[in-house]
Amino acid sequence: MIDPDAFATLLCDWCLDVRERDYVLVFTTTLAAPLVRAFHRLLITRGAWAPGLRIGLPGLAEDFYRFAPDDLLDNYAPLDLAEIEHADAYLRVDAPENTRALADVDPAALARVSRARSPIQEVRLSKRWCGTVWPTPALAQQAGMSDDDYTGFVNRALFLDRPDPVAAWRELSDRQQGLVERLGQAHEIRIEADGTDLRLRVDGRTWINSNGRRNMPSGEVFTGPLEDSANGTIRFTVPSSPRGVLVEGVSVTFENGKVVAATAARGQDYLDAALATDPGARFLGELGIGTNSGIDRPTGSILLDEKMAGTVHLALGRSYPETGGTNVSALHWDLICDLRDDGQLTADGEPIRI
Repeated sequence: MIDPDAFATLLCDWCLDVRERDYVLVFTTTLAAPLVRAFHRLLITRGAWAPGLRIGLPGLAEDFYRFAPDDLLDNYAPLDLAEIEHADAYLRVDAPENTRALADVDPAALARVSRARSPIQEVRLSKRWCGTVWPTPALAQQAGMSDDDYTGFVNRALFLDRPDPVAAWRELSDRQQGLVERLGQAHEIRIEADGTDLRLRVDGRTWINSNGRRNMPSGEVFTGPLEDSANGTIRFTVPSSPRGVLVEGVSVTFENGKVVAATAARGQDYLDAALATDPGARFLGELGIGTNSGIDRPTGSILLDEKMAGTVHLALGRSYPETGGTNVSALHWDLICDLRDDGQLTADGEPIRI
């Protein structure tokens, strides 16, 4: 069992830097109740407002996509935007009852909703924010583990098995800073593996030390590659499950930064719809390098898998402005390439140890 009080303390002290009279908006499900209660207790004892809770119930998302008319798919409730505008911080806790709940939804409808609600997402990203996970039987099943094994896995990924989790995250941050400084001098990154040979430029861009302040768990460094620089093909060897839709065996070819060919062994319809979200969806918004040794295997959760030590990931779509990236899109989809078996990452021809 993950200690919910220790987890809540990590979220408050390291991730969100909760302050007196802060108002934190929380999105999750009833399955994360132990963490939500601990987080609630901690906030009010520190003089912050009780968090605003958006608790999802099983079946609500499926009902929305099944019954919503076009006008609801292509718009958002004004209160949704006002709510996040007035919040000081935002916490999303993934705790699904069914990881495949939206698997049968038309991928085009998913893309429409993402596109329509992009103004809300932009405001969320301007706040102090954190995305995290609470173990559920569905997540354990998706990962191919027992409930107890999966809980232990997440506990290690969060560094909650360490005597001082905050100190452990600070130590990782220091190690990653060395990688940030090394890559900050690079001009060209090359990714090589079976079925993969991709070059892209990063000169002039800022590398970010992702040390758990936003995603928890984290453990990556990332930047926004030059939008017209990606050339070659990359095969993403780790399956992805965006919105519960299984997509695997993805191979993408770029010419001058733009996706010119994309195939998937499974989930081709979703891949096609994602690329059609808007013009920016066919360009890269992020290059990331995973460093978290506590995550040693894929689990089907992008939040965890993209931090896996020995992997790189590329995000189709939206850039993070703090990197210097300029690509604009309602899409931001991280796809992961495992380099641990005969893969190689080089910066200006010199191997980068990950």
